[in-house]
This record gives sequence, C-alpha cells and structure tokens, in this order.
Amino acid sequence: MTEVIIAGGGPTGMMLAGELRLHDVDVLVLEREIEPTKQVRSLGLHARSLEILDQRGLLERFLAHGTRHPGAGHFAGIDKPWPEHLDSAHAYVLGIPQPITDRLLAEHAAEEGADIRRGSELVAVCEDEGGVTVGLADGSALRARYLVGCDGGRSTVRKLLGVAFPGEPARTEWLRGEMEASMPPDEVAGIVDEVRRTQKGFGVGPVGDGLYGVVVPAGGVTEDRAIAPTLEEVKRQLRAVAGTDFGVHSPRWLSRFGDATHQAERYRVGRTFLAGDAAHVHPPLGGQGLNLGIQDSYNLGWKLAAEIDGRAPEGLLDTYHAERHPVGADVLDNTRAQSELLSPGPGPRAVRRLMAELMDFEDVSRHLVGKITALGVRYDFGPGPELLGRRLRDLDLGRGRLYELMRGGRGLLLDGAGTLSVAGWADRVDRVDGSAELGVPAVVLRPDGHVAWAGGDQAGLEVQLRRWFGSPTG
Repeated sequence: MTEVIIAGGGPTGMMLAGELRLHDVDVLVLEREIEPTKQVRSLGLHARSLEILDQRGLLERFLAHGTRHPGAGHFAGIDKPWPEHLDSAHAYVLGIPQPITDRLLAEHAAEEGADIRRGSELVAVCEDEGGVTVGLADGSALRARYLVGCDGGRSTVRKLLGVAFPGEPARTEWLRGEMEASMPPDEVAGIVDEVRRTQKGFGVGPVGDGLYGVVVPAGGVTEDRAIAPTLEEVKRQLRAVAGTDFGVHSPRWLSRFGDATHQAERYRVGRTFLAGDAAHVHPPLGGQGLNLGIQDSYNLGWKLAAEIDGRAPEGLLDTYHAERHPVGADVLDNTRAQSELLSPGPGPRAVRRLMAELMDFEDVSRHLVGKITALGVRYDFGPGPELLGRRLRDLDLGRGRLYELMRGGRGLLLDGAGTLSVAGWADRVDRVDGSAELGVPAVVLRPDGHVAWAGGDQAGLEVQLRRWFGSPTG
C-alpha cells in the first residue's frame, strides 16, 4: 500500500510530493497528461512562495531561470510602487513561466524519491477504514492510506467526493496564447499602450523565442472553456478590440479562461484532501493562483507526514482546512474586487481612480501588497502577540540564516534567553539561539515557517509543543 497518492502533477502536486518525501513518506503522483504542458498559465512567483523555496533550498535553481521585478505585483493593474522596507528578503516578483516552475518542482520531487507516473488518469475513488482505493482509466486499481486531489479546477477527485463547489460562473472570458506576429515590435508596443488605457484586460507582448503572449477579451462566454479557440477567433477579437490583428500567426498554444470564482466547501473528506485549483478557482488577477496552490501544499505536507509517522496530535489534519480555507476565501474576494476595478464602465473606472489615490497611502499599499504576495497571511492560533500565526522573515542567527536552518522540514525553537528546552521533542524540533529582532524572548516555528508560540516560559512552550508536534518521547 502506498502511503499517499497525489492526483495531479502540476506545481501543487509536485510541491506536496517534495514536502512529503522530505519526511520519508511513500508518495505516488498520478498525472493524466503524458507530456508536461507548454501552456504558460502563470508568469511569476510572489514573495511568500520565494520564501518557501528558500526554506527548502530550492530558490537558487528558480532564480537561475527567472527575472526579478522589484515592486511588480500590482493590485488590479494599478501601477504603484511597493512600500519601502517590505518585511521580506524577497521583495520582488520572480518572472518565470509556469512550464519552468512545473519542471523544477517535478525534478525536485523526483530527486527526493517520489514515484511520478504520467499518462495515469484517476476515474474512481472509494474510501474505507483502512485507506483509499483509486481506480484508473486503464482498469487497474491502487491503494493508499491517503489521497490528495491536486488535479485542477475541473478536479475529478472533488467531483467523485461530491464536495460542493459554490461560487459564481464566468461573466467574462479571455482568449490567450503564444504566437508569432509580423507587425514590427515598436508598432505593437504603441498600439498596446493605447488600447490598455481603457482595456486593462488586454495585452500583446514579447515572451521570448520570437513569440508574443496574447490576452484579448473574447466575444462571449463559451459553455466549455476546455475547447481551445482557433487562431481565426483570436485574430477576430484582436481586430475588434485593437483595430488590428498584429499579423499574428503560427501559434504555439491557444486557450481561454474566464472570471469564474468557486471554492470547495471542504478541503478534507476523511482520508482525502483537496489543494490548489481543485480547492479554489478565481480570475488570474494579481498572479495568485499558482502561488496559492504551492502554499496549500506547504501547509498540508508536514501535517500529513506527522500523521503517517504516528506523531501528529489529535486534530492536526483538520487544521489544514481551518487555516487554508479562509486564506483561499480572501484570495477569491480580492480577485472579485480586482475584476470590478478592471471593468471598462464609467463607474468602475471612477472607483479605480479613487483606489489609485488611496494606494498612495503607505498603510493601504502595504495591506494590498500583503494580500497579493501572501506575506500578510496570519493563521488564527488564538490570543497572543502580533507575530503569532504569521510567517517569520529570514533572520541572521549567527550560525546561519533562519531559512537555511529550516531546510529539514522540522519545527524550530528560537530561544533568545537561552533558558528553554525542547527535550522530549528533539526528534521533531530543533533549538537555536534566538534574535533580539523578534521583540519577544522566544518563538516556535512550525515546519511551514509560521509562528506557533511566542513567549518566555517553559510551561507555555511545552503546551504548544504538544499542540503542534504531539506527545514527548523519552
């Protein structure tokens, strides 16, 4: 029996596979497609995702393939600089096409020992007290202790579980793709600048290899967005919106997307979990979708590993839904708001102008950047200091950077006073001298980097060690 089957080999699934393998969990990834997609559904990684990659020693390989864009994360495309001294060592967007992100995360999962099977389509799920049986399209069946659906917005796992997916259907649709263009680049840029004065959901720009990335409003909302548009449809819409089709030809890929917004009512059903787009879909405004899925996996991975190892305290797995569902709901709300601000009507344009004025206030700008980058996420761990439940920025601890010390996926006690002990939990929690920058005597970080406890007394520390890491040993 496999310990965990992951349905879906995109960034969410591969990130989760890597996290589980970090704790020696037996993992099988089932991916329906035989070959990785060439479609560029996402163009960048935000600060919190970059911190996560740094905490696992993966950042350098991503930086080698990307371009840093300081202060490039815009709310509803409103071009305002980020506030100074953002609370992260990675206060930039890393421009990197999703196929590269997919490949790097898949390579990491394979290096860690995950079994990845392409061309394997899950079509049935049956759970009992001992585990989950999944049926495949070829008629075979596999058995696992747990199943995680990371299989996208049209998730088969979610549908088979019967999990409700409430929300709003698409009201607007866009066509997108990568293709060549015969019009000179300077003419393309001039026309695009003019059109974007009123059409914020439009874009034609170079993406490398002589190709242009194209995004243009569709003529209506199709019943099945899985059916790719034709080149002629794209050209027709370009002419309707921009007055020219830019001489586009030879598309590498074409697709369509809409502004539908849905969220699964439950992220857990027994031994099965949902993560990434299987749990939530929303317009791609702010570039949050892929990042949100990676962060789902980062939250779930260590908890599921602890349960499989037999060390998880009661209820730990339920905290996945309790923590990540509100985060997903907040992303859905901010993309709904951005969608309204991008509408071409006079009312939304007036609100957009007002929002642009408000974003000149640093507190407003910092708040919105925190939403887009996920640096502002705070889990509800109960009353306590402001940093309780938040991720902690990277710190120089003398013996190394904080994020370097987190690469084993263990808990971490930062003890500023040097008087606290993790005896009984030393097999799961490391201890290092803390930092005066914290403003509190000591903190405990969970394996996902969020502050689980802040204080100075041994009794309070042990209560929280039990809460998050289970019973002591020895």
